[in-house]
Amino acid sequence: MAVETANSKRQTANGNGLSADISRFGRIGVLMGGPSTEREISLKSGKAVYESLKGLGLEVAAIDIKTAGIKENIDLIRSSGIDCAFLALHGRFGEDGQIQAILDEIGIPYTGSGVKASMLAMDKVASRLIFQAQGIAVPRYEVVRKNAGVSNAGFSSAFSFPLVVKPVAHGSSVGLSIVDKKQDLPAAIALAFSFDDKIIIEEYIRGREVTVGILDENVLPVIEIIPKKRFFDYEAKYQHGLTNYIVPAELDAAVTVDLGRKALGAHKALGCFGCSRVDIILADGNIPFVLEVNTIPGFTETSLLPKAAKVAGIGFAQLCVKLIQLAYDKAKTKAAS
Repeated sequence: MAVETANSKRQTANGNGLSADISRFGRIGVLMGGPSTEREISLKSGKAVYESLKGLGLEVAAIDIKTAGIKENIDLIRSSGIDCAFLALHGRFGEDGQIQAILDEIGIPYTGSGVKASMLAMDKVASRLIFQAQGIAVPRYEVVRKNAGVSNAGFSSAFSFPLVVKPVAHGSSVGLSIVDKKQDLPAAIALAFSFDDKIIIEEYIRGREVTVGILDENVLPVIEIIPKKRFFDYEAKYQHGLTNYIVPAELDAAVTVDLGRKALGAHKALGCFGCSRVDIILADGNIPFVLEVNTIPGFTETSLLPKAAKVAGIGFAQLCVKLIQLAYDKAKTKAAS
């Protein structure tokens, strides 16, 4: 935290009770890009965070992660001279604990969850086992491994169609398919296996798709996601005009409270820190089924976590500042223990 600028000394970020003396933040590195299939989205998130922090007068470095190599990234991050890392890396090497382990090794505080929570959240099987143990409902599913000798064409599920097929460790709906007929299942399985060696085949639950943001252990307003396509796939997520968002979602107060409780429970069950976004299907009878927890959700002005934060009175810049402050708080607590 040694570096201070003339501008940062004069600025304090305030919003909805959030306050931080940003003159003590030092040089912030926004880590973006990465080697995953979500690289382009990560670059957009990183650019938005970078511009926002620059606008506050902070000293900021944009760091484009291009490889999963440990030594290369250690050298890159050390050479940048940063005091804290804002993680805007999506997908593998961003959300799976690898970059977190590198930053832990070189002693640089970073935003968001630590190694273990990141690994668990990225792995849909590991996280669901924890959710089930905590009494959090998830869709019924089966796990198929590429090397298990299972014939794609001959796979037989105990669930009726339609089915959902997806890789175990990918985000942004990459490799995900909804399958209505048995003859279409082999192609969906092959697609999912092209991204991962382990996939999930699960029951398709009809209902309302919602997402719940968590910020510093507090529940943000629920967002309902209404894609104009059949489901919230990669295109619907990132192409303007293909999805409508209702925030706060139009739900009974009791349902809203229950969704928040389930989302926060999932966040805590994995040991997440700072922020997360919990994706849920609200089935008939207002029964919530948790799909997954995103430890590094999108960070553009129009991404879902910032949308929810804005409705709660927390602007984009204040959201970014809050996460940096939490990163320093976590590092301080760790050093004192």
